Amino acid sequence: MNEQSETPLAIIVMGVSGSGKSSIGEGVAAKLGIHFIEGDALHPAANVEKMSKGIPLTDEDRWPWLEKIGQEIAASLAKGEGVAVTCSALKRVYRERLRAAAGGHLCFIYLEGSKELLTKRMGERKGHFMPASLLESQLQTLEVPTGEPGVVTVDIDDTIEGIVEASVKSLKAIL
Repeated sequence: MNEQSETPLAIIVMGVSGSGKSSIGEGVAAKLGIHFIEGDALHPAANVEKMSKGIPLTDEDRWPWLEKIGQEIAASLAKGEGVAVTCSALKRVYRERLRAAAGGHLCFIYLEGSKELLTKRMGERKGHFMPASLLESQLQTLEVPTGEPGVVTVDIDDTIEGIVEASVKSLKAIL
């Protein structure tokens, strides 16, 4: 997909909790033959504890996490490896920081869905530290990336396979 480019493909699969970032990220990475990183695994323990208690993260909480994600992307690119990483990337300033870490070579798949669908999906999850009660704060924090460079928006009201296919097709259209 990216054969003509000198820079490997780096993708952030973004959206609020419950949008399917992990499932879609894994599927897109597998389809494109690139490395997958679960962004939630990079959260400091204090962030996970805070979210587990239903306390929304602040910008100050998120900066070290975003820094770690940026370092992982930069390290993959430095090795000549493509990578897909999950990250809510709720604010434009967060996305700009991630773009800078990637040397500007970063695409975003924004997973978009209705509040009703997101709430339903979060209620069906088992064993995740993020309670459904935090969805509202994420929706309030979200700055939709419409019009930003390198962003594709994919509706999540479909099967995982359908969303992965739509994501890959949309990415190919902008590369």
